[in-house]
Amino acid sequence: MTVQSAIQWYVANTQVNAETTAAGHLRRQGFSVYLPLYKKLRSHARRREWVSRPLFPRYLFVGVGETNQRWQAIKSTIGISHLINCEGAPTAVKDDIIDGLRAREDETGMVKFAARSLFKKGDPVKLLGGALSEQIGLFDSIDDKMRVTVLLDLLGRQMRVRAPIETVQACS
Repeated sequence: MTVQSAIQWYVANTQVNAETTAAGHLRRQGFSVYLPLYKKLRSHARRREWVSRPLFPRYLFVGVGETNQRWQAIKSTIGISHLINCEGAPTAVKDDIIDGLRAREDETGMVKFAARSLFKKGDPVKLLGGALSEQIGLFDSIDDKMRVTVLLDLLGRQMRVRAPIETVQACS
């Protein structure tokens, strides 16, 4: 049996914006911690920059070995609010979930969204809803809120239109 298979993963609810702090304190106590992150585009004071943000705000995964089930130590860690439990006992997360998240990480350790690969820049797409329903344009980009930007030819010029990703379909 490998060390990895001896670890069971549990979900800890953190205090607001305390995921990184809690992860650091748990690691110093000897726990395995997995805090999946993704890149988010942040706009502030006319500046736009990519920042790392937790994939699941206020949650992180704690790896606990069979001989290291110190629940009280986890619950009393700075930044931790409580462990997610069922019927009074912490509930383990299936290894497939952790493995699936890790499989989506890029070389920098950031989780990539599958939807980013649905369309390539310049692909023809059709809008399915709203005032511009059935219009065909060119895919331009997708933001971290899963809204796509489509270039449409309207009134003799190209205009950028934003729409939720579920209202955009690839044209064949």
